[in-house]
Amino acid sequence: MVLNFIKQIALLRPCSFARKILSAKFYTGSLYEPDYLETGKSKFPLLSTINVQIRGYDYPVLECYQAFVHKLADIMQIDVDNGWPLPPQEFKIQKYKTGTTTIISEYYLKIYERNLQMLEVPSIKYSVFIRVLEATLPQGVTLNIDTYDPVLEEKRYIPDKELINLKSTLDTLQKNKT
Repeated sequence: MVLNFIKQIALLRPCSFARKILSAKFYTGSLYEPDYLETGKSKFPLLSTINVQIRGYDYPVLECYQAFVHKLADIMQIDVDNGWPLPPQEFKIQKYKTGTTTIISEYYLKIYERNLQMLEVPSIKYSVFIRVLEATLPQGVTLNIDTYDPVLEEKRYIPDKELINLKSTLDTLQKNKT
């Protein structure tokens, strides 16, 4: 508005003062920084690696829910780094007759587990993500969201029993020699 007013004055009465004002560069108060410097930074704080752990008794339901969690993370533009199943935990549950040691019934249960690892989740998306997961959680499935734990990564690998047996026999043979 002020510049338009000065231009109108300059057109009506050409003078050296108006030319100096029009030709001067005005300082806006902010330093120009190119856009590419800001594109790599996030405006909101990022959470480090998080693990989404899903457990349940029914494997097809668990597998379907894990696929849903993965698709939801893709829709929300959350980077899913890794996903893996763990071998099922087997439990034998016995129901006793009251006051005796006779077994009325016996149940064999398996608890299946799936894990998803997500990287650099923005804190704003994280809260929405958790609310959606809790709202869509199927019956019999438990959800645990935690920060990265290397112990959980070690549980992923199943030890080779044959290799362990060979190592133990090798150790016993070496002890027998000495």
